[in-house]
Amino acid sequence: MKTTTFAAIAACALLAGCQQVPQPETRTDAAGNTLTQWPLPAPAGVAQPDLSLAPDGRLLLSWIRPFEKDRHALQYTTFDRTGHWEWTPKMIAVGASMVVNWADTPHIAATADGTLWAHWLQKTRGEGEGHAYDVIASHSTDNGLTWSPPVRVHDDGKPVEHGFVSFWPAARDRIGVAWLDGRNTTGDAHAGHEGGEATAAGTGMTSLRAASIDTASHIADAVEVDATVCDCCGTDVAMTTRGPLLVYRDRTAEEIRDIHATRLDGDAWGAPRAVHDDGWKIAACPVNGPAVAAADDNAVVAWYSAASDVPKVQLAHSGDAGDSFADAVVVDEGEAVQGRVDVALDARQAWVAWLREDAGGQSLWLARYAPDLSRELSRTEVAKLQGRGRGTGFPKLVVRDGEAFLVWTDIANGGPQLQGVRVVPAG
Repeated sequence: MKTTTFAAIAACALLAGCQQVPQPETRTDAAGNTLTQWPLPAPAGVAQPDLSLAPDGRLLLSWIRPFEKDRHALQYTTFDRTGHWEWTPKMIAVGASMVVNWADTPHIAATADGTLWAHWLQKTRGEGEGHAYDVIASHSTDNGLTWSPPVRVHDDGKPVEHGFVSFWPAARDRIGVAWLDGRNTTGDAHAGHEGGEATAAGTGMTSLRAASIDTASHIADAVEVDATVCDCCGTDVAMTTRGPLLVYRDRTAEEIRDIHATRLDGDAWGAPRAVHDDGWKIAACPVNGPAVAAADDNAVVAWYSAASDVPKVQLAHSGDAGDSFADAVVVDEGEAVQGRVDVALDARQAWVAWLREDAGGQSLWLARYAPDLSRELSRTEVAKLQGRGRGTGFPKLVVRDGEAFLVWTDIANGGPQLQGVRVVPAG
């Protein structure tokens, strides 16, 4: 998966005069999985990718692109069931107030009626807001040709931080949204998390809130899910047959920041429960949230922890839609483990992607397990990255028809570049 090869393929595909696109590189790992380079219609310089599966089977890929001096654009494209990209990206939003953050990134999703939904972060207007920003959402009912006027998903009106959003289909034509909310904080309650860690500089606690939005841009069902959560770790959600299962990093008065889960049953969120008792005590924000995937009532959660100063990536399985979780499975551990996980699940297998970094540089890994995590089926180093640190962001992983699709950010020629791979499992 060499950066130079990918750049040549992408450039050729995007140039009108290109007559023949080179064949993507393919290799087979030790377990018999086939990894094929996945050329993406993303120009050089873009980052903060999101990848999701639409109800009609399309893959939706979004990113943020620098746009005219100090402005940024949120764009997206689609990969259909026949294996073809929509090579000309479509614009969702553009502006000088868009917040660009390596960890707190936009999302794109679709509901069963065909509506596309997107969110991004926008600086709060006014003097002296510091790190304050809002969660902004918009939707399109005409396949991305036009987008609705943007709306704030929260109504507190306070110049504080809101972010780390998750989407789920709340109904055929309604999107559910969860986010971290700073309305109960004062000052820059977690200022500086772009640097990788933060401590509470203000007062009050960040909460986890949720709501839903319909195609008339009406916001309903607004509720506080958890009053005290980790300030700047991502959230994630997956649909079970019993409702959306939401996972996040909790925070106790003793600064224990373990992963918790809650499910929306009807109109109410259940009492949050720990996915696993790591007991990770850290008086700072690790900017490293969990990921969850579900298939029927089976769910798998992946997360990073450094309890007892031992970095780990772990997995836990639930067979009852998140009511309980089996013992954690350690995927990887040691000083090189960076986490930044994503996970996917179908009836045949569970997939988990994560990053490592040592003296030799960063690397992206992908492991495959039985759906109940009872055995590991394979693991492979997908790519050695040129980038280091936070510039490579978070990988994104989706499974469709048994095939895994993985997108990540690398650094090429001094700037970010999206990469992709398709993985067909052995057998």
